[in-house]
Amino acid sequence: MGSAEEDYNFVFKVVLIGESGVGKTNLLSRFTRNEFNHDSRTTIGVEFSTRTILVGDAMVKAQIWDTAGLERYRAITSAYYRGAVGALVVFDITKHQTYDVVDRWLKELYDHAEASIVVMLVGNKTDLAQAREVPMEEAKMFADNNGLLFVETSALDSTNVEQAFETILKEIFHKVQKQKQRSSQSNVVSLAGESAESTAPAQTEKRPCCVAL
Repeated sequence: MGSAEEDYNFVFKVVLIGESGVGKTNLLSRFTRNEFNHDSRTTIGVEFSTRTILVGDAMVKAQIWDTAGLERYRAITSAYYRGAVGALVVFDITKHQTYDVVDRWLKELYDHAEASIVVMLVGNKTDLAQAREVPMEEAKMFADNNGLLFVETSALDSTNVEQAFETILKEIFHKVQKQKQRSSQSNVVSLAGESAESTAPAQTEKRPCCVAL
């Protein structure tokens, strides 16, 4: 990807949240590096990777943040969510308890992020369909009732991973474009008042704009 990584119009910060072991880190690595690590050791700290894709007629740099094990220590702070314009709430379709706590993760997200954040519910590990504990229809209905995007994925075999990230980035982009049309200041674009830095056009300055940890 080389120099193309530096040629972008927007930077969108997207956070991955959910219980430990649901596959967040492998979703990140599959989307940004097309890699899957079978040795799923928990990493302590916060990690992020980037990938630039074309959305409409704009190059969007997705900055995907992973809790990397902090969720089991409940050490996630508002700094993790700061500037985020999208979130993937991930659960494991083979472990109903990871789905049961989605409400808690959503509450934490909305407590710390902008109310206008675009949220997608992701049921991961469809490659283990024979061990499924969470019916797709149940999760889809929950997502619809809560205004969330929804998709099922497999980081192992790549099923719907591209689609998941591309869908949420397109939704964010469309929100930004609508906001831009309404804004009288053509050089400031945001989904909400305090998150302008995460969605500001980057044609003039190509520096990352939402690494505020």
